[in-house]
Amino acid sequence: MASMADLKKRRESIQSTGQITRAMKLVATVKLQKARQKAEKGKPYNKLLYDTMSSIMAYSRGISHPYINGNGAKKKAVIVITSNRGLAGGYNANIVRMVTSSPKLPKEDTVIYALGKKGRELLVRRGYAQATDLSDIINAPMFADAFVLTEMLIREYDAGNIGEVYIAYSAFINTVTQQPRLVRLLPIDTENVDIDREAQAPMNFESDEEEALYALIPKYMTNYIYGAFNEAVASENGARMQAMDSATSNAEEIMEDLELEYNRARQSSITQELTEIIAGANAIG
Repeated sequence: MASMADLKKRRESIQSTGQITRAMKLVATVKLQKARQKAEKGKPYNKLLYDTMSSIMAYSRGISHPYINGNGAKKKAVIVITSNRGLAGGYNANIVRMVTSSPKLPKEDTVIYALGKKGRELLVRRGYAQATDLSDIINAPMFADAFVLTEMLIREYDAGNIGEVYIAYSAFINTVTQQPRLVRLLPIDTENVDIDREAQAPMNFESDEEEALYALIPKYMTNYIYGAFNEAVASENGARMQAMDSATSNAEEIMEDLELEYNRARQSSITQELTEIIAGANAIG
């Protein structure tokens, strides 16, 4: 059995850890409320934009365009959104696992655009090439950041340096559920578009299909990326809140066990002292 002094030190250490995790849970909860409101506020617009682009893509299958048919380049770019801090459960590991296990993204042909130090460190350690580190963006993402990132990727795509653009992030479902997603942004994926052509009006472009798509698809990408930013921030704080809640509960359970063990050790010490006193008194008598 451990000594009372050792048990007391360990109890104080666990108590201090529990106070830290409880405080971190409260901070994550406050941040989650703000991030969730921002993410959910943009979802209706993002859904409408997706439906509109799906409709356009369904009627553009006969159109030859590099943003639809591809440019022939082999390299793939992946925007990987993770966090800059740990203590968020499996949040970062789930994103990295999704990227590394995807057959669409062979390591030798994939370049990472990292938003989040944790994901960047894990992927670089596994041998993935990094195009740029944009980790500071995820601390307080803005629409302008998504616009600049889209321009950067479009410029690389138009130059033929990359042939596909993906985004890996955690979609915010609710406070306790975050879903890792890997979505192809370029070329636009028209294979999974399911549109009822009978119910849709004919699609007319003014003035030119190619010119319209050159304008629309980058705007769609920017909005999708910005929506992913907001959902990722909400997901990170939701995951951290759960992780800290679990850590606090574990600390409380350990504290209860240590309290019981300490009381047993204390009782044993008292019993031993009483036994020694009684034995001494009997010896004198």
